[in-house]
Amino acid sequence: MESGDLKIFRAVAQEGSITKAASRLGYVQSNVTARIRQLEAELNAPLLYRQSRGVLLTPAGQNLLIYADKIVHLLEEAVKSTRNSETPSGPLRIGSLETNAAVYLPGIMLEYHRNYPEVKLSLHTAQTSELIQNVLDYELDAAFVGGSVDHPDLEVLLSFEEELVLIAEPNEISLDRALSKPQLFFGKGCSHRQKLEQWLHEEHQEPLNVMEFGTLEAILGGVSAGLGVSLLTHASVKTWEEAGKIRCFRVPERFRYSVVSFIYRRDLFRTSAFNKFAEQLLRSPHLVRKEKT
Repeated sequence: MESGDLKIFRAVAQEGSITKAASRLGYVQSNVTARIRQLEAELNAPLLYRQSRGVLLTPAGQNLLIYADKIVHLLEEAVKSTRNSETPSGPLRIGSLETNAAVYLPGIMLEYHRNYPEVKLSLHTAQTSELIQNVLDYELDAAFVGGSVDHPDLEVLLSFEEELVLIAEPNEISLDRALSKPQLFFGKGCSHRQKLEQWLHEEHQEPLNVMEFGTLEAILGGVSAGLGVSLLTHASVKTWEEAGKIRCFRVPERFRYSVVSFIYRRDLFRTSAFNKFAEQLLRSPHLVRKEKT
């Protein structure tokens, strides 16, 4: 079994498609198919269920993926260990909630890129549950996620609080009436959505229709147009409030603050690129850190 075969199998598993995996890897589709069949023959077990819309992992494939993730990660760490130097370079993959990416990270990433232009810095935005899984699966080096994180394989570098506000259309005058309107949020993994649901539960109100949007701008546009309300960080909506496009309502104290944590795997090989990014975060005046308890 060759490491190259495992990388191909892992790409197919992640993409759910041989065609997409081939495109991502820069291979022809027939080559990927042949390598997967060769791996199945070597293991004497089917790894994929072939379907018209893509592929699914068989139980044997699911088991192999666990080891493939670890093996590919170790190989990548081995390469990093030989290339690591005091001058940061190479890839650095950061994940973030969309609200954080919109407010804090542009300035941080711009300064970092100016200081360390040899680093290939990339940013992936998603919801907390997906980001945590991406870090656990070695697909991201680190990520900003919502809430406190307690996982045996993860380390929290820092955490900070953000104030939440309920936002509604600019002409809305009543908080009670605003709470009775549909909610505009990201996907089900959105921690702000869960917090608003808890708030409504305490108010003995059932959540109405929830509309899911893919970007912060889409949510803000929908709220401004009167489609519904949302619970977001004040920093991420401040410019819209100042422009008169939305109205912000103060949130009860018990729901007012949201914790954001910057996490990474405990077994991550901390390259100089990662260490410099971590140092910059710890110096950032925008990230008001909470003391660990």
